[in-house]
Amino acid sequence: MLLVLAAFAGCGGGARAGSGEPAASASGDPGPIHVHGLGVDPADGALFVATHTGLFRVAPGASRAQRVGGRYQDTMGFAVVGPGRFLGSGHPDLQEKLPPFLGLIESRDAGRSWRPVSLLGDVDFHVLEAGGRHIYGYGSDFRSRTPRFLRSTNGGRRWERLEAPEPLIALAIDPGDPRSLVASGERRVHRSRDGGRSWSAVAAPAAGLLTWNAAGVFLVGGDGRVWRGSGPRGPWRAGGSIGGQPAALDEGRGRELLAALHDGTIKRSTDDGARWSIRSAPD
Repeated sequence: MLLVLAAFAGCGGGARAGSGEPAASASGDPGPIHVHGLGVDPADGALFVATHTGLFRVAPGASRAQRVGGRYQDTMGFAVVGPGRFLGSGHPDLQEKLPPFLGLIESRDAGRSWRPVSLLGDVDFHVLEAGGRHIYGYGSDFRSRTPRFLRSTNGGRRWERLEAPEPLIALAIDPGDPRSLVASGERRVHRSRDGGRSWSAVAAPAAGLLTWNAAGVFLVGGDGRVWRGSGPRGPWRAGGSIGGQPAALDEGRGRELLAALHDGTIKRSTDDGARWSIRSAPD
């Protein structure tokens, strides 16, 4: 089954209101649409939603997202790596004098400002995951527009080129070992035990978006159905459904799971994917 997922949708350069983006809400802000990534800030438990039109924050106990910093940066890749500390990639707000491909960028103030770390002008990571000092990024090269899969073992200062088993739409890291990976393309799921140097296909029930926490590997297929494996090779058990095609998937605090739908609705589960409720809804 061919998946058309926002995790690897072909987005162009930077974005801002009034630049051909989807229709804005009554407030004039397009809101958290076209979601690329999710994460929870361990500093305060706030949910962050990375989108084609900027980064949004949903405060603990709130159900509406607020734009962070008044910026419209297209944050394609997104990972929360510590209290108030985020990694990202994508394209700048058109008001900024930056190259169209941001490489790896970092925020140390919960997304209010960003600074380049490496690869500025060279790479746009659509899939970005971090575990400790290990960072994995899959995206495209600016000059050739060909896929590029890279790994850094020193926090993003230097990178090693790897070969992906197929074009990737998702990647997840074993929380206990940053060299143990599971990845999904549009056709199937793969695993690596050596930090992405080699891969083997696994018999997963579907291709789709992935996350990995203490309870196991979670996969959401293009139909919204949730599966849990004790490890990348399974055995896999069917869970509930997020109620539509997934745009993003990640873990929250503890065993909380978070999933975004394409209309900007964010769902959450606290029972390993069996039941899902609305965490945040668009205006």
